[in-house]
This record gives sequence, C-alpha cells and structure tokens, in this order.
Amino acid sequence: MNQQSECSYEFGSFRIDAVKRLLLRDGEPVPLPSKSLDTLLVLIEHHGQVVNKEELMNKLWPDTAVEENNLTQQISVLRKTLGERAGEHRYVVTVPGRGYSFVAEVRELWGNEPDLIVEQHTRSRISVDIEDESEKELLIPEETRENLSAGLHVLRQSWRSKSVIVSLSLLLIGLAALVAFQVSSRNSPVERNGESKQSIAVLPFRSLNNDPADDYLGTGMTDTLIAKLSNLRQISVRPTSSVIKYAAQSRDAHSVGRELGVDLVLEGTVQRADDRIRVTVQLVDVHDRNPLWAQSFEERITAIFAVQDSISEQVAETMLVKLNRDEQEQLRKRDTENVEAYHAYLRGRFFWNKRNEEGLRKSLEHFKQAIDLDSNYGQAYAGIADAYTLLGAYNANLISRDEAFQRAQEAAMKALRIDGTLAEAHTSLALIKAHYEHDESGAESEFKKAIESNPNYATAHHWYSEFLATRGQQPEAMTEILRAQELDPLSPVINTTLGERLYFARRYNEAITQLRKTLEIAPDFEAAYYALGLALEQEALYGEAIASLRKAGRGTRVSPAVSASLGHTYALAGRRDAARKLLGELLAQEDPAPYEIAVIYQGLGEKQRAIDWLGRLRDRRGVVDMMLKLDPRLDALRSDPQFQGLL
Repeated sequence: MNQQSECSYEFGSFRIDAVKRLLLRDGEPVPLPSKSLDTLLVLIEHHGQVVNKEELMNKLWPDTAVEENNLTQQISVLRKTLGERAGEHRYVVTVPGRGYSFVAEVRELWGNEPDLIVEQHTRSRISVDIEDESEKELLIPEETRENLSAGLHVLRQSWRSKSVIVSLSLLLIGLAALVAFQVSSRNSPVERNGESKQSIAVLPFRSLNNDPADDYLGTGMTDTLIAKLSNLRQISVRPTSSVIKYAAQSRDAHSVGRELGVDLVLEGTVQRADDRIRVTVQLVDVHDRNPLWAQSFEERITAIFAVQDSISEQVAETMLVKLNRDEQEQLRKRDTENVEAYHAYLRGRFFWNKRNEEGLRKSLEHFKQAIDLDSNYGQAYAGIADAYTLLGAYNANLISRDEAFQRAQEAAMKALRIDGTLAEAHTSLALIKAHYEHDESGAESEFKKAIESNPNYATAHHWYSEFLATRGQQPEAMTEILRAQELDPLSPVINTTLGERLYFARRYNEAITQLRKTLEIAPDFEAAYYALGLALEQEALYGEAIASLRKAGRGTRVSPAVSASLGHTYALAGRRDAARKLLGELLAQEDPAPYEIAVIYQGLGEKQRAIDWLGRLRDRRGVVDMMLKLDPRLDALRSDPQFQGLL
C-alpha cells in the first residue's frame, strides 16, 4: 500500500480517512457524496495552494467532458456539509478567475495506530492576484498584517529552538482566528429590529444575442427574480426601478453593490438559440468581491420557469434564509404556465420600466397580448393597471385622466380576483381610491394589503407615505418614506418625496441637503429642483431658490405651481414687477388656479386677496387640504380668523 493510501487528514472537528473514504465530525460519520468526497481530498492534498478549475475537473472527471457548473455544485455541497455559512471562508475559498483553495489548518496523519499522530506540515497560505493595490486592504487588514509581522519576528528568533513547531502552530492558529473574526465581522448581515436581514440587488441580466428583440429577456428575468425574492421577509431586495439603469451600462458588480448599499449582487447573462435558452448566474459578496455561488443552466425555452425557480431557491439557500411553507410556495409560484404569455408579459414590463408615454403605450400592447394567450394571467392584469395608473398620474395625451383611472381600476380588480396577494394591484387600487374616488378608508385598506403581501415593494411604501401626508399623519408619512428610500435608495422620486417631507416638517437645512443629494443621483429631475427651490426660499437664499425653480420650469409647459412659486420668491426678493407679471399670466388663464394665485398674493403681502382666492377652492380634499394645513408660505395667514375658517 502506498503512502498516500495510508494517510488521513484532520482539520477543525473533522477527520477524513483516505483509505476508508470516510468523513468524520467529532468521531461521527458525516454523509458525503462520493464525488464531493473526491473534491475534498484533492483540495486537502493541495491545501494552502490554489487548485485551478481545469486541473480540479480533470482529476474528478478524467477523460470526460463536463460543464463547470458540475464542479460548482460539488463545491456547494462540500461547503454545506462542512457547515460554512454565506460569507465564511473557514475551509474553501473561491479565487475569482482561477479556482479554489483549502485554507484551514490541516494535520496529516500517518500509520495505523490511532494514538500515533505525527504532524508532517501545516500550511495556511493562499496567493491571490490583485490588480488594485488598495484592495489588498480588504483581504489583509492592517491589524492582521501587524500581528503577522510580529509573529514572524518571534518565529525567526526561535527558529533554532526546539519549540519551533509549537511557535509556528500557535502563530497560525492565532492568525487564522483573527482573520476569521475580521472576515465574519465584515460580512455579517446588518441587525434590524433584532433580526438579521441581508440585502441584495439583482442586476439586469445581459442578453448575449445580437437581436435587440431579445433584450427583454435579460430585464424580464431580472424583474421576475426580484418579484420572487421580494416575497421573502428576511431579506431586502432592491426593486427593478433601482437597477434598471444598469441594463445599458458596463458595470462591476462590486461597485454597483456599493452604490446600491447592498450586501450581495446577483448578475447573469441570457442567451437564446432557437428553442433553447442558456442562463449563467453569479452571486457576489460585495464586501470581499468573492463569488458565493455560480451556475449555468441550459434548457429548452419551455423550462424557463424551472430555471427561475432554481435560481431563486439557491440564492435564498446561499443567503441562509429559513423559509416557511408559504415562502417556499411563493418562490415556486407561477402566474402562468403559458411560455408565450410569459414572454409577452416580460416585454410589457420591459417597456413599462421606461416610464414614458411611448413606453407605457407599448407595455399595454404586450400585457394585453399576454392576456389573450392566458385569460387567467393575474400579473398581466396588474401590469395593465400599473400602466393606466401612470398614464392617469402623468395626465398623458394618450388617454383622458378619467378614462385612464377607470381602466386601471378595472384591471386591478380583475388581477385581484385571480390572485388576491398581488401587491402591485393593491397599490394601484389604493392610489385610484385615494386620488380618483376620494375613498380614504378604502385606500388605507389597500395600502396595508399591498405592504402585507410584499413588505419589500418600495412603491407601496412611497405612495402610502404621500397618502398619510395628505391626511395630516406626518410622523407616519416620514416613517413610510424612509422605508421606501431604504428599499430603493437611488430612486429620484422617492428621494425627492423625502426632501418634501423634511420641507413640510420645517427642517429646511435637512431638506436642502437631501434634495441636493437627489440631484446628484438624477441631475435632470425637475421635481427635485422644485422642492429644492421651496426649501431655499425658506432659508432666504432667494437667488439660489429662483435658479432652482427656473430649472424646474424649463419644460415646454410650465406648471401653475412652478409659476406661483417663482412669483412668491420674486416678491420676497423685492422683484415685485416680476412677481406681478407671473400673477397676471395666471389670472389671464381660462380656468385660473386659486391656490397658486393666492400664493403670489401672499408673497406680495396682500393677505386679504390671498384669503379671498383660497376661498374659491372648489375641492379642498387630499393634496389641497394638506397644503392648506402645512404649506410654510401660508404661515403668515394662519392667525387670521378667515383663514382658520377655511380649515
């Protein structure tokens, strides 16, 4: 029998017998598939070194052509068996672009006597090529390097002594413990309300096809995976609106993850060839750039649902999410079994995410096509509701506001009759009830149902915040908009709404800071310029306020709100002629806007005329009622009995 066959290995609480092909933990057998045990033996035999993927695959499957995902699966089984959690590197480390290394302390045992243990050597070194020198700090923190340097000094002093092996062992054990502590500390999920909650961003999958008609596949896969993972309460998932901008960009997962403020990033590619589809995915740890899991799927296009189920389940498993039965069902839930209908729905979401009138028109065509293929497709009805809701909110030329909201309501109700848990449909219905039907109790109920169905749906928290603000529930409105921002930190509209909440709370400096950060994210977002102008005015920074309001009104149609705000600021800045010019333009309109006219009169100091025009308001519900109660520009009128009578 050769030496290798007589060798066993110990690491941590494990012992592997190469002769009996047996893995033990604390003396108890641990079940491990044969190929996974072969993988472990190869890595241990080369511990402290990087084993290239090709070399490893050749050893495991000699003379056999296999795909790389087979190796990835063996590594995944191995890590699970050894008890490694996501982000831990106690045993197996992935070296991006190269292979794997076994980094735990290993003792080689020779002979047949169970009590005879001779330590042949102990190594715990791994070489990783790093192009960016600054990133070395991530792998070997300063404190670790200092401890290593000091330990090596002691080692050199004792090299000729009989205690060299003991010194070396203690040094490496201490160093391994220190590195493990620092890595686990850096990678540990954030504690929120007493429970661990990791965050993840699913980047738009890149389509490798040259045909632009297949671009929808990448964003569609992304949208579906986000929807599936958003149903898991233990993790925070960035919404499609937060990641869609990366679809047309060359991006680095680590950089994007840091920008989005997440722990993990899932990225992938999609390629379609005739009736087959190939999907390659990788889950990346943002903190140390290590891939935690990667796999390729090649199936018939009809098996796309199974691919999505597998990806979402393995992501959840890698993140160590414990799923209850309902959540397991949610991950495997399919809204249609018709692949053509599903692809039509994906095209609809692709165009809906463009958030412009032409995109919404095309999205409706594809959503309706999906329903023609599957009349019981709840998500497609929810898509129609979403599209019509935005058309109504945008006052688009494509359709009248009344008709848009009526069609949105009809589609939302159909969606909920099919599936009462669709958060998007509940949210659209809530907005319709709030802004079109003026049914406050109904809107409140629908918002709560939406958030209960999907706590990670940022739009539900955003619109609920605006609804609560109109009801005068400012603390609750602030809580909801902060939650929306946490879920979608790069959304221009959510960040602008947070600035507005701060403005109405009279926290002007904070509002200015928040809105300037928003404009760093979206330099052309007019709503942010408008809110910033209002906040700057309250700090008597009139020149800056006027410049900001002008940027808010640089479109082809300047809204009465922007004109009134400019007029009010002109008046406070002493430019009364400019204020009166804007006032004259508002008064000359066929249907003058009472609130906006009153704002300019107030700025000019003509309180009675301001109150008279406020008295002409026909509908004081919702937003108008909130503005009457909260608008800082009306504070000078609040002590007047006539104004109090308006309230």
